[in-house]
Amino acid sequence: MNATASAMPSALRVNDRREIFGWAMYDWANSAFSTTVSAVFLGPYLAALAAEAARAYPDGNARLLGIPIAPDSFFPYAVSISVFLQVLFLPILGAIADYSHIRKRMMQFFATVGAAATILMFFVAGDLWWLGGLLFVVANLAFGAAVVFYNAYLPDIASEDRRDWVSSYGWAMGYLGGGLLLALNLAFYMFRGALGIPSDLAVRINLASAGVWWLGFSFFTWARLRSRYAVRPLPPGETYLSVGFKQLIGTLRELRRFPETLKFLLAYFLYNDGIQTVIAVSSTFAAAPLARGGVGLDTQTLTLAILMIQFVAFLGALFWGWLATRIGAKPALLASLLIWTAVIIYGYGGLRGETRVVEFFILGAFIALVLGGSQAISRSLFAQMIPKGKEAEFYSFYEVSERGTSWTGPLIFGLVNQWFGSLRYGILALIFYFIAGMLILPFVNVRKGMEDVKRYPAHQVR
Repeated sequence: MNATASAMPSALRVNDRREIFGWAMYDWANSAFSTTVSAVFLGPYLAALAAEAARAYPDGNARLLGIPIAPDSFFPYAVSISVFLQVLFLPILGAIADYSHIRKRMMQFFATVGAAATILMFFVAGDLWWLGGLLFVVANLAFGAAVVFYNAYLPDIASEDRRDWVSSYGWAMGYLGGGLLLALNLAFYMFRGALGIPSDLAVRINLASAGVWWLGFSFFTWARLRSRYAVRPLPPGETYLSVGFKQLIGTLRELRRFPETLKFLLAYFLYNDGIQTVIAVSSTFAAAPLARGGVGLDTQTLTLAILMIQFVAFLGALFWGWLATRIGAKPALLASLLIWTAVIIYGYGGLRGETRVVEFFILGAFIALVLGGSQAISRSLFAQMIPKGKEAEFYSFYEVSERGTSWTGPLIFGLVNQWFGSLRYGILALIFYFIAGMLILPFVNVRKGMEDVKRYPAHQVR
């Protein structure tokens, strides 16, 4: 690749409707993992397998490598481990992508790995409950890695004035795609008896179907998304790996040049860790019996509730994208966090009586209203405050707390549940993340952040 080609500005090809559709189709594809695997079937299924394994021990905990694990805490721990690995690897991957033209190929590679690990969940049964956690760690790590490169395309394919809409469009497509597969999986699960299929086999088929969906629909993205050339050529004598480590250290230092971006990242890490933890543990919380602090919903009712959330969230993502253009992204984001805080409080204190099923659906509707909007606005807001030529690298930090990825939240949730023996206290502990995020976010000066990155174009960033 010559110097002229490597310097080709991706801004020459923006707002292409065909390419934007192809980009959004990846949200449609990978959201199957977020819904069918992370949000509905895997958490309760692993908790049930771990609970069966725990029957052999008087303390009611399963054992993994001799370590006692509360059955309801196993899946949150797996989420936490996968994100810890993302903290180590994703920033380096982002730095490598910024120096190369292989952004699309790396996105393809990690999407394939994640989909393959998801398909292999079909074999998780009986004493192999631990394999479900291992495969989830691999799949979620690959999920996050692919989304780093996916997010990095947003400034390439959409002009500044269109990014709020394009970002919300991507989220909306994700909710439609993930919701459609979940509807099909629900129908399959409901009619499993008529088909002569045992419940555990039906769950395993549904888990594997998410991997097939993820990989299959990704081909629409590969066909329409154009490769982007690196803004900066690889320095002489360097490899992508070596420059990735150096760029990681350099980025940590460079963040001091962009104080508003840094403040936003801190607020985002906090409140979105809370959001992602709610998403990750909601099925475990809903399916667990009342005696363990859960809601006691059966799988069919839980799936219907999550399905409702998916389709309402599609409208919510579009609504909050519209609201952000009217009142501003930051005020809209703060309003969504207030609703999240109310959801946490009610989740702790309510959902106990005979009307808990109806209450859960109402609470789910409020979650759906703010779920896609808060995340879509965050992504587009962050896109305004990153320097040109460093998109993948900066988005790798952002992805550490993106969809399905939260580190401290699931860990805190799992530990509090294991210490106090109730999922309710684990839910209540999450309120810290939303309050802390709301306290920091008002101090982010978005306009100044945009001016800071424009003042330091790609060739000046070291």
